[in-house]
Amino acid sequence: MKTYTGDRTIDGIQVMVNDAPLDQRLDLKTISGDGFEWSFEGPASAQLALAILADHLDDDSKALQLHEAFMHEMVANFANEWVLTSNDVEEAVTALGG
Repeated sequence: MKTYTGDRTIDGIQVMVNDAPLDQRLDLKTISGDGFEWSFEGPASAQLALAILADHLDDDSKALQLHEAFMHEMVANFANEWVLTSNDVEEAVTALGG
């Protein structure tokens, strides 16, 4: 099981998957060149949603299909610090019809 974490620190934003930096997946789609963000709807939050889904699903086209809804339902509602497990992501994907 993977664990995704996000934190706003004095050094900036940090998003990890199993204690390693999460790939932004700019190769898949560049929504925001400004890095990740959360707690609101916008390009940086959508980039985070895409990166989480692409990593979790290992299916780029499905990640592209679901990232906007995942951003609205999950990423826009994250607190300053957050933790998601693979199970949390899978439940959200199922709820979104994925």
